[in-house]
Amino acid sequence: MKLYLKILILSIFASFLSCTAENELVQNTSLKTFNYLALGDSYTVGEGVCNTCKFPIQLKDSISKKASVNTIFTTKIIAQTGWITSNLKTAIEAQNLDTNYDLVTLLIGVNNQFQGKPFLLYEQEFPELVAIAINKAKGDKNKVIVVSIPDYAFTPFGNGSATISNGILQYNTFAKNYCELNSVTFINITDITQLGLQQTNLVASDGLHPSKIAYSKFVERILPIAKEKLGL
Repeated sequence: MKLYLKILILSIFASFLSCTAENELVQNTSLKTFNYLALGDSYTVGEGVCNTCKFPIQLKDSISKKASVNTIFTTKIIAQTGWITSNLKTAIEAQNLDTNYDLVTLLIGVNNQFQGKPFLLYEQEFPELVAIAINKAKGDKNKVIVVSIPDYAFTPFGNGSATISNGILQYNTFAKNYCELNSVTFINITDITQLGLQQTNLVASDGLHPSKIAYSKFVERILPIAKEKLGL
């Protein structure tokens, strides 16, 4: 009888260990992965600031803090200083990206203005880039965020130029109107950068691009909407 009880107890204990191992395996294999794609130019690649200071990485880090421990957040950045809309289109095509991104941000146009490209080019290519962003976001426009162009007139480089500011306004107005007409999320961060001559800590050491602090303020505006789009 005692032997029977010992065997029964050992059998129950072994079954418990087996269930525990199975539960741990299920927990470990139920990781949730979010894929984030950031498209743009110097304002996305983070010219003038550290690698973790750019807004896409700050956004990723902020979202990761809000997510559960079983969540993985990957970030893909396609951006380069000096790129106009045409450059970004070509770069995306060359990457042959998947269409499985849970979130896509798009910030483009400053170099079209800076390089004096015909505005017609932006009118043609910005909608094309929005369509590409939607395609990469599983074909869901609700997973796309367009970010307004910073106003570099309010930097030591821009020196308060009304010409620059008016040019940026033209681009942002077009982008905002297009997004509103097509039910694509548009987030304005331009006003943050327009404080750059008053609050010098908003400008990077190169005297032209946003600083880590400015990018963190971008993220404060983007984060609540990004979390909502990710269902967090």
